[in-house]
Amino acid sequence: MSTVKDKYQKVAYYPGCALEGTAHSYNRSTQAVGKALGLDLVEVKNWNCCGAMEVKNIDPKLQTYLSSRVMSIAATEMKMDVVMAPCNGCYHNLKKAEYDLSHDPNSVEVVDRLSKKAGHATYQAGQVETIHALDWIKHGLGEEGLKKRLRGTLKGLKVANYYGCMYTRPRHIFPEKDQGPGSESTSKPHYMDDLLAVAGADNVEFPLKTACCGGAHTLSDSDTSTKLVLNIIRAAEAAGAEVIATECPTCHSGLEMHQVRAEKKFGQATQVKIVYFTQLLGLALGLSPKQVGIHENISDSLGFFKEKGIA
Repeated sequence: MSTVKDKYQKVAYYPGCALEGTAHSYNRSTQAVGKALGLDLVEVKNWNCCGAMEVKNIDPKLQTYLSSRVMSIAATEMKMDVVMAPCNGCYHNLKKAEYDLSHDPNSVEVVDRLSKKAGHATYQAGQVETIHALDWIKHGLGEEGLKKRLRGTLKGLKVANYYGCMYTRPRHIFPEKDQGPGSESTSKPHYMDDLLAVAGADNVEFPLKTACCGGAHTLSDSDTSTKLVLNIIRAAEAAGAEVIATECPTCHSGLEMHQVRAEKKFGQATQVKIVYFTQLLGLALGLSPKQVGIHENISDSLGFFKEKGIA
């Protein structure tokens, strides 16, 4: 009988739109870390956008269909039973589609009709399990497995772990969370903290780890987004953080862009570096800054990591 660890050794990889665009460094570092850890990623064939925020705002059931198509391809064409989505938005939308198809007959009808029209198998709830990159490493390898593969250390690096708002909300679409010891928490997520602590990081107490960064309002209300990001960055710096670790491309881009905008428009300069958690793990695994895409971040952290003796 296969264990959770066995299931996560080889997963269908759904990068989503962001990781092939603004978050290329997250894509690069996720794949590099997977290879270094001996975990196998097989990209979903002919994948499509999950519906993100734009489609959902127009037609929620169309978004459910788009997410279901990704899961259908993984299940029926690739014969995979786990889909790993590193993007919080994609992860959230696939989980929501799974929930809707388990509880809403209207969603089932719409997905079946559109799937037949598109000419592919209709996704059936329960055919695959959707996980985040944090689940993938935490359960596919575990802290002990990660520790054995370390070639460097993040010792002395003060990190604020920022999960964003879509990783744990709404709670009902994440039934595997809040299940006691070993499970992730929706109110106080800790998987990123756990993994980076194994790599030697000094995780600071950070009260805004699940606060919204205003990503959905970046274009429609940039000032509000900038203020929300400033709240997060200031809280991290007040806690003593030198780096904010992220696990969502929208949050990461928002923090980087609005950190710059806050200084240029409002004269509010901050010094904390914004880095994907996979980039930090990659450095601790002995990968070079280029291999994990440090140079692709807006937040210029290469010199900082060299000074710390990490890169």
